[in-house]
Amino acid sequence: MLEGTGNDAVRRMLADDRASAGLGIELVEVTAGRAAARMTITSAMVNGHGIAHGGFVFTLADTAFACACNSYGPVAVAAGADITFVAPAREGDVLTATAQERVTYGRSGVYDVTVVRVDGDVIAEFRGRSRTIRREGEVK
Repeated sequence: MLEGTGNDAVRRMLADDRASAGLGIELVEVTAGRAAARMTITSAMVNGHGIAHGGFVFTLADTAFACACNSYGPVAVAAGADITFVAPAREGDVLTATAQERVTYGRSGVYDVTVVRVDGDVIAEFRGRSRTIRREGEVK
């Protein structure tokens, strides 16, 4: 499921994404407007309450979002995002974030991401808003 021009763009983007790589995030699916990424919660990702720090869960969701909104090929960046945590994750949990395009209009897009534990329990719901950049490398 990693074929096509847009998916080449996603692979190039991830090849340069040291943050996601450093957390062990791996891409498991990418098609037009959709992507899934997986990560295992390590001891370094657990907060003082003994649960996964929300920032790491957000990062996993954000990576899946980035892959989905870049799956068409033009460079897209986040214009904003929010997350709702619904259940805790713990050390050793394998989480999968699945991003799905909801709507695009012009250069803007809205994507929903669901983060689940391997047992199917929903951990978080994330909504990301993307903006396609006019030209490769332009961030204005």
